[in-house]
Amino acid sequence: MRSAGKSFCTLLFGILCAAASYARSQDDTTGVSKPQAISEIVVTGTRSGTDIRHLPMTVSVVGRQQIEESYQASLLPVLTEQVPGFFSTSRGMMGYGVSAGAAGGMSLRGIGGTPTTGILVLIDGHPQYMGLMGHPLSDAYQSILAERVEVLRGASSVLYGSNAMGGVVNIVTRRPQQDGMETDVRLGYGSYNTLVAEAVNQVKEGRFSSAVSLSGNRSDNHRPDMGFGQYGGYARVGYEITPAWNVSGDADITHFDASNPGPVGAPLIDNDAAVTRGAASLSLENNYDRTSGAVKLYYNWGRHLINEGYKPGQAPLDYRFNSKDYLLGVSWYQSATLFRGNRLTAGMDYAGFGGRAWNRYVTDGHLETIADKSEREAAAYLDMRQELGRYLTFDAGFRLDHHSVTGSEWVPQAGLSARLPHNATLRAMASKGFRNPTIRELYLFGPANADLLPERLWSYEVSFSQELLKNALHYGANIFYINGDNMIQTIPVGPRPMNVNTGKVENWGVEADVAYRISRTWNISANYSWLHMKYPVVAAPQHKLFAGAGFAQGRWNISTGLQYIAGLYTSVSPVAATENFLLWDVRGGYRLSSCARLFVRGENLLAQRYQINAGYPMPRATILAGIDLRF
Repeated sequence: MRSAGKSFCTLLFGILCAAASYARSQDDTTGVSKPQAISEIVVTGTRSGTDIRHLPMTVSVVGRQQIEESYQASLLPVLTEQVPGFFSTSRGMMGYGVSAGAAGGMSLRGIGGTPTTGILVLIDGHPQYMGLMGHPLSDAYQSILAERVEVLRGASSVLYGSNAMGGVVNIVTRRPQQDGMETDVRLGYGSYNTLVAEAVNQVKEGRFSSAVSLSGNRSDNHRPDMGFGQYGGYARVGYEITPAWNVSGDADITHFDASNPGPVGAPLIDNDAAVTRGAASLSLENNYDRTSGAVKLYYNWGRHLINEGYKPGQAPLDYRFNSKDYLLGVSWYQSATLFRGNRLTAGMDYAGFGGRAWNRYVTDGHLETIADKSEREAAAYLDMRQELGRYLTFDAGFRLDHHSVTGSEWVPQAGLSARLPHNATLRAMASKGFRNPTIRELYLFGPANADLLPERLWSYEVSFSQELLKNALHYGANIFYINGDNMIQTIPVGPRPMNVNTGKVENWGVEADVAYRISRTWNISANYSWLHMKYPVVAAPQHKLFAGAGFAQGRWNISTGLQYIAGLYTSVSPVAATENFLLWDVRGGYRLSSCARLFVRGENLLAQRYQINAGYPMPRATILAGIDLRF
């Protein structure tokens, strides 16, 4: 496999060099330099703001307008719709839950998992995962927080370490751009007694800025004993010390209660969870002409109380599962231009994480500890980007990561980006990804195995994109190949199941997207991904297609979209089972005045019968309507 990877990289290098040579010859024949379109600036691919055309990796950006006009309380449905190759699981109209029967699992190109430990979720570059279980908490990622979301598709462990072997989802929080104060409020009510209430206030006064948000969302959902309720708050303050230096701090807390009725064929009684999650960070950033960087401190914590429930006819459990966890870290990086066309980024990361899990017995209140563990991880990395002439950019980087249990891991990557005539870009990337075993996999519950090693994979991709018609038309496509081993699976070993490094991954596929602003009132967009998995996993569809259209004129804005999912594995063992379904959604808004707008969202209007989590049928047609206020 290594020789095949080297051949693949050599071929891609030749293609890109030939493309750059072609671009240079095209320019030389006219003697006139071609104008370049102003491309989007992203931070996730390099830690510092970078023109997306210079990046060898594939980055999808979902902006504030797309998030607002989705009328979704959670970010995951928006990403599933807008990002090719990305998929998240659901089980109801609102809420994902935790523990058995939970949804909110994420996958990128078939990498991720349920629970998700192969994709790293960030908020403003800070890792977000539970210290004991190692996975993100999907109910904590509300749309009201986000200015935009950047999704890096493909192995990203050089910059972000463990858990980023399938990709990165970076939620960039809202912050005001102009002096003044603005407050947005959203109130909505819909099917199954679903209520959405959100508010955000943003202030900018000279060098000072702040953003404060509150949210409260609930739903009975479409099955008995499947209620969900979430409320939380977020605050961020920033101050510009000088034009080149700024400091900011934020804090976020959310609490949710979720009930799980169990699969329809094996119902559960009183399977309830109460979860509180908190996060805080402090950042000092600098931004000069030739150098920029930051020092960031962050702390995440959680408190989980779970009643695992019981089956009809059985006695209720006499204990409740409890856990406390934490994630404490510091991140430093500095990026500098040493000479023309060069950008060098050096960084260091440190994180300590862990927690305690125990059962509390309801009869006499005594506690039985399941695990009380903590781990540490430290890393240093270097990433170099060099422009080779006017048309070719070379990127190479490596990371040395040390984990207190599994030891050290070397992580390299390399890529090329060629800027072609007519605002076209051709990219190629080869990168290694890895994931350290979680505390849960090492020490918690029956299958625990303290001798686990990291999961590892290599990801290869080549992509092409172009902007035409004065940037009114964008399209892009890519092909990828992923090969990995040491995947952690639970298999029978002697008399009991055990977590073992025995699994493999070999995925390849195609992704494409197109967006066309036909006029000031009409726009259309579509994205498609095809995934082939030699070793299938759940929650990763073979085909995922979204096609949508939007209209905005005067006081009206209306959008509609079709999402087609085929070959979605809901089970791979002991019997493989797949789902195919077509969803039709319609969203619309009417502006009553300069500060008020009515909205409505209809989902699954074809009333499809389908399920994403095995045994959890999804609701049929639903509707949510409400009002947006801005003052």
